[in-house]
Amino acid sequence: MRAFLAFMKKEWMEQIRSSRFAILMILFVMFGIMNPAIAKLTPWLFEVMAESMEESGMIVMDVEIDAMTSWVQFFKNVPMALIVFVVMQSNIFTKEYQSTTLILALTKGLHRYKVVLSKTLVLMMMWSGFYWMHFGISYVYNDYFWDNSIAENLLFSVIGWWIFGIWVIALMVLFSTIANANTQVVVGTGALTLASYVAGLLPKVSKYVPTLLMDGNSLIYGMNEKCDYEKAFTVTIVSGVICIISSIVILNKKKI
Repeated sequence: MRAFLAFMKKEWMEQIRSSRFAILMILFVMFGIMNPAIAKLTPWLFEVMAESMEESGMIVMDVEIDAMTSWVQFFKNVPMALIVFVVMQSNIFTKEYQSTTLILALTKGLHRYKVVLSKTLVLMMMWSGFYWMHFGISYVYNDYFWDNSIAENLLFSVIGWWIFGIWVIALMVLFSTIANANTQVVVGTGALTLASYVAGLLPKVSKYVPTLLMDGNSLIYGMNEKCDYEKAFTVTIVSGVICIISSIVILNKKKI
């Protein structure tokens, strides 16, 4: 247990020293502020554009803004934040393969499964902290300017996106134990996520794919019910656990 905690501490220090922690925190804070800010500025932007649009024969009507406008922006920005997170963290394993740090840790008695679990736990803790900070900032501003109660199933929809992010991290960990370059990790993670999205276009499997959890807008507008996402939740959690277990098995057999 002591070796596990020491390795986790090393991972946290690496995140801080490499400035990845600070960069990601600034990014998520910025997105959290942008969601209500963009919604608040939308009427002004339409007013500025009104004259030029009228010259083109288009009439600009009055735009009504509420908390829903900001939450729609929230679900637009989260994918971009997750992509940046994955790209920045894609070398968390591969850089170990290219240096002697992991070999030294293993020769000192650190089990390989502890390497996988410690790195995975650090990534999931970072994603969770930044994601809920992003949500919290948006929620406070939206509640100050408008009324969050008009968004149906809000907490459930944001939990779904959080779980989806955990699933993507599990994919990233899996490909990190298979590949030796961070570009391969990004491509592999992106390819499986895209495959889930494409499979979701098929009516018979659409309720099972993890990417269904990205559809927060349908929940907050009341177009879908919570029960419509139960199967996707189950598949996402089970497949995520399978990815972590597979990562441990693969790393145990990998030549480093």
